[in-house]
Amino acid sequence: MGTVNRAVFLDRDGVINKDHGYVHQVDDFEYIEGVFEACLALKQQGYKLVVVTNQSGIARGMYTEDQFHSLTEWMDWNFADKGVDLDGIYYCPHHNEKGIGEYKVDCDCRKPKPGMLIDAAKFLKIDLSQSVMVGDKTDDMLAAKAAGVPTRILVRTGKAIADESDASVVLDSIADVPAFLKNHKAS
Repeated sequence: MGTVNRAVFLDRDGVINKDHGYVHQVDDFEYIEGVFEACLALKQQGYKLVVVTNQSGIARGMYTEDQFHSLTEWMDWNFADKGVDLDGIYYCPHHNEKGIGEYKVDCDCRKPKPGMLIDAAKFLKIDLSQSVMVGDKTDDMLAAKAAGVPTRILVRTGKAIADESDASVVLDSIADVPAFLKNHKAS
């Protein structure tokens, strides 16, 4: 049996960057303080890093998948420049109510559904039971819970936290995640 891969799943808006609402241009992309250092520390702790992001702005016709990919490529390079390789970036371009055309579907990937985490786990051979979710919304916590991710961290850098009942802990930001995980080894 090979080594167990564990991952930290990261929501994007509100966790990696400030959530200005439907962020799709480099000019609007403002990194959360300490995100690169935190991700580097998580890599050093042996976690894969996987971004899982709902992008209903695509579904709503506010920006295209190409625009999303351009921004994502730029973000990926920024991380690489800081010595952090992101292991996967998964996104959901759908919305079952507000979607236009082919994007108006009730999919399995839009959080709170666990599709993106399950797909990543299959592709990257991740043990979800050893993994962690970092998000700023209940939907992130519910997706992780449905995927069987036990450690669910809500951060205060995104949307105002309405409900923390599905979270393991609430931290100020991603910058606090490595120290928390070091002190709370998954059983």
